[in-house]
Amino acid sequence: MSDEKLPPKRVSESRVVLSMMMNPAHANALGHVHGGEIMKLADEAAGLAAMRHARSAAVTVAIDSMTFDEPIYVGNLVTLVAELTYTGRTSMEIRVEVSAEDPLSGSQVHTNVAYFVFVAIDSQGRPRPVPPLAIETPQEQLRFQQAQERQAERVRRHQREQALRQHIQGEDEEA
Repeated sequence: MSDEKLPPKRVSESRVVLSMMMNPAHANALGHVHGGEIMKLADEAAGLAAMRHARSAAVTVAIDSMTFDEPIYVGNLVTLVAELTYTGRTSMEIRVEVSAEDPLSGSQVHTNVAYFVFVAIDSQGRPRPVPPLAIETPQEQLRFQQAQERQAERVRRHQREQALRQHIQGEDEEA
């Protein structure tokens, strides 16, 4: 793809809402839903939001954080809301908020929040540019600023890890 300027896209244009009833196959022996099940669903929701935004395939490159605040039980209706918080040239950060509802009582609880980073790819699997994010609300602006800070920290962390790998590789070659 050429480097032409892509038009910005609103957060609402790529928002994804997934809902799923949790059944015994999703649970551990205590009747709580496995965290890995929620991570998988969150990754799917984030991936769909990334593809909607980029209008191309996208791959997970990082799960920046996943916080479990409350358990989810068998029989709960789990709802995941995924929306972009940041875009770089080829990367996108997606926030996934998870809630659980007891469909019999109607009680709802916030259970999780997660941040995923995806990169849009072309048909050869190479990174491709994504549209910038059009920020429309104060909440979107705050989330964008917070995402910029997380992205800067991810870059710093990656640089530290690369330097450590090179250092260890140098020591291995000397031995």
